[in-house]
Amino acid sequence: MNKYFPGIGRIEYRPDAGPEDTMVFRHYNPNETVHGRTMEEWMKFSVCYFNTFRYLGSDDHYGERAHQHQWEDGSRSLDNYKRRMMAAFELFHKLNVKYYSVSDRDMAPEGDSFDETNRYLDEMVTLACDLQRQIGVRPMYFAADLFSHPRYMNGAGSNPDAHVFAYACAQVKRSMDAAKRLNAENFVFFNPRDGYQSVLQRQFFRDMSHMAQLYRMAAQYRDKIGFRGQLLIQPKPADPRRHQYESDAMSTMHMLRHFGLDKHYKLYIKPAFSRLMSRPYEHDVYMAAAYNMLGCVDASDSWPEVRGTSDLCARNVRDATYVMKCVLEQQSGLQGGGFILGGRARRESTEPRDLFHGHIMAMDTFARALRNAARMISDGSFSRSIQQRYSSYKSGLGERIEKGAASFEECEDYVRKCGEPQPQSSRHEHFENMFNYYIFPARQ
Repeated sequence: MNKYFPGIGRIEYRPDAGPEDTMVFRHYNPNETVHGRTMEEWMKFSVCYFNTFRYLGSDDHYGERAHQHQWEDGSRSLDNYKRRMMAAFELFHKLNVKYYSVSDRDMAPEGDSFDETNRYLDEMVTLACDLQRQIGVRPMYFAADLFSHPRYMNGAGSNPDAHVFAYACAQVKRSMDAAKRLNAENFVFFNPRDGYQSVLQRQFFRDMSHMAQLYRMAAQYRDKIGFRGQLLIQPKPADPRRHQYESDAMSTMHMLRHFGLDKHYKLYIKPAFSRLMSRPYEHDVYMAAAYNMLGCVDASDSWPEVRGTSDLCARNVRDATYVMKCVLEQQSGLQGGGFILGGRARRESTEPRDLFHGHIMAMDTFARALRNAARMISDGSFSRSIQQRYSSYKSGLGERIEKGAASFEECEDYVRKCGEPQPQSSRHEHFENMFNYYIFPARQ
């Protein structure tokens, strides 16, 4: 575990570290108890295999591969995938994380046939099992890549071709077998190509029914093989090229509930996607949590200066605090998942140690956010202010409305008796000012 990142030891917690000491945790202390749990228990950080080891510094529009690493020759050979995996596990070990997140195509290449592809995957899963035992890690999630190969250019679960749909199902089956072998905590569906580019070429309800059938078969197969992992779906926002059927938390939850699948699935939320849709960063996190559907959270950022990308290492403590406040308010935390370190090093960050710098920054960002959120909740200031805003629902007609016992006639009688309601200030600035108090504490 010292071949590809020589000179880098295991990352330690050093709260007294100076500004140039960027290979230590200044804030993330896995054993520190915050709000009744250790930091490690609250966040369960997981390194995203795809963005950390498969992104090679290329630019879709303006540039070729910029990252030249010792372990990576850019080929699809099995030897290259093995070197990449060895480098990945060395990083997991030195970063002191207990989880990583990976898909079948991250782990093994496509072969010349379905059987050869599965032989490659089986061989790489065997290697991963051995490495997991050595350093004590396992997948936070395993997934089937149902978007990279050209066969999925028109979608996977929603593809109009039944042959493609069947291939996707067979690939998910094999991936779930791998997830069980690796003892993954979750199995994720991420479907960026399941959508439409023109209303003239798709039958929407038929597409969504097919997707629901894939999800139903996945739930049935999970039970059949005794896989204990939680099934997750990551909503994907619309983009100028395609409108995804699972564009946000609400549309995904609606589809699951309509087809009677909500009891089998939770959501894996990427808050930065909300910002790309001109909504608050934390929007989908709070929506999923409100329905007890929040499974995993992606700890990456959306930086406008990098052409709106949402796959860069988290640095915004304010945004992260919104998310951690939501997670802590759930009491039990995330529903079976953790925080996926989904950021990647910038294209111009070409040294192997830059991978460590980015992940350390993200982990410290969310550690600071956890402390901020714990103080907010324990102080009770937000709770008191929120209760005051909703005080009219504590008694009288408001209480009856809250209990679902009021009628239109009763509401009309109340209005006739009490007249026009008096406008109440939202006190927006008051709440933002309180929030700042915890983000930027007074000087000692």
